[in-house]
Amino acid sequence: MAKRAADTDVQGADSMKKGERPMQGHNGGVDVDFDDDFEDEFESEDEIFEAGADGQPDQGVDEESRDAMDVDQQTFMPGRNKLEAGQSLAPDTSAYEMLHTLTTTWPCLSFDIVKDQFGSGRKAYPATLYAVAGTQAEGKRKRENEVMVMKLSGLSRMQRIQDEDSDDEDDDDDEDAEPILETKSTPLSSTANRIRAHQCPSSDSSIPPKTLTATMTEASEVLIHDITPHLSAFDVPGTIVTPQQSKPLATLRMHSDEGYAIDWSSLVPQGKLLTGDNNGKIFITSCTDGGNWTTDDKPFIGHQSSVEDVQWSPNERSVFASASSDGTVKIWDVRSKSHKPAVSVTVSDTDVNVLSWSHQTTHLLATGADDGQWAVWDLRQWKPPSGGSSPKPKSIASYNFHKEQITSIEWHPTDDSIISVAAGDNTLTLWDLAVELDDEESKDTAGVKDVPPQLLFVHYMEQVKECHWHPQIPGCVMATGNSGFGIFKTISV
Repeated sequence: MAKRAADTDVQGADSMKKGERPMQGHNGGVDVDFDDDFEDEFESEDEIFEAGADGQPDQGVDEESRDAMDVDQQTFMPGRNKLEAGQSLAPDTSAYEMLHTLTTTWPCLSFDIVKDQFGSGRKAYPATLYAVAGTQAEGKRKRENEVMVMKLSGLSRMQRIQDEDSDDEDDDDDEDAEPILETKSTPLSSTANRIRAHQCPSSDSSIPPKTLTATMTEASEVLIHDITPHLSAFDVPGTIVTPQQSKPLATLRMHSDEGYAIDWSSLVPQGKLLTGDNNGKIFITSCTDGGNWTTDDKPFIGHQSSVEDVQWSPNERSVFASASSDGTVKIWDVRSKSHKPAVSVTVSDTDVNVLSWSHQTTHLLATGADDGQWAVWDLRQWKPPSGGSSPKPKSIASYNFHKEQITSIEWHPTDDSIISVAAGDNTLTLWDLAVELDDEESKDTAGVKDVPPQLLFVHYMEQVKECHWHPQIPGCVMATGNSGFGIFKTISV
């Protein structure tokens, strides 16, 4: 990985364990609301939502009122500082290039970003993105749950105070566009535990790829949907999604208990799915040439407790990794007739909640545990057992900055040193592992105790559950939690 100089300017900015549920909303269905100025208007399902850009100063507040506000400009570190009575947190908007938030009636504690046809490496504003999420309506209203397909457009850049001497009017007026959210949905009969999207490429470049979703539910089912018509309806006027198109392609019932571990293989275009449950069993489901979905009868068994996360290898189509509440990460080869792990390593004394396999440097695996610690491992040091007990490999990087459970971790899609981490201390952090600490330097950064120099950014978000980098918009992060969704891009990445 390329080396970078240590950056001493750290920008200050809750999440639930997988089985914990948030309180349900007050209204039925899934209403969506862009939050402007830390509030916007929303309309009903399948309509267009217009809202203001988040993070902008309220033009209705005059300077005299601003002067009357008691604002403490110091950096607040969640988990280390505590708010006093009457205090609240506000983001330092100068640290963001883009910042938008939205809320839904029902929490969506799992989502995935859907690739689009607008190209990669996009830096122009306003930005557009597509995503899919599963809702968590509970109790008597659980049948209101749905897979929500979203298009977010008009995501503008943060407004900056222009230099008084600057007469530059070259900026595109479209950058000040109002954010718009459009949604389509497919019904679910149970709470969505986790959802992932997969695209099957089309042989005809004029035809968009087929986009599939797999949803693990509280009812122990795995539902596979084709949301291609829903995505097309956003951009093709007059397109109507029929009830038949909203029905699942397959309903899989091989699990005897609910689960949260799910992943599509990026190396199998037609679709190959891993799912793991709370009984420690992992199943593989594949799409046949005829379009049917078949699940191997024999599960992969080796974990002593629930399987919390699974992920396919980014470069070997027969290999996958699994993380468990038994504290281990196991590497499996699907060609093994025994369906037993090839390698097993204890990486934590607590539950291993999440893992992420680097797509740029494929021997690197990141893990996040229930004690708030996350680490990076070199898989070349993991060896299969050979007679006697093998020595436990050491992580090549390990951090205990977070004081609550790690709920999401993901490598940057194009930079092999950047990682995003979400935790139960209400923070989403961005890290750069290429930053090295000289012997003469302190382990404290910017005068804040116990802050590693590899920490680039701290974003505060209540009950943050899951975060993903946008694969086509460099540095753009989307996250979800009990408080809603956040979409942001920092000046750090």
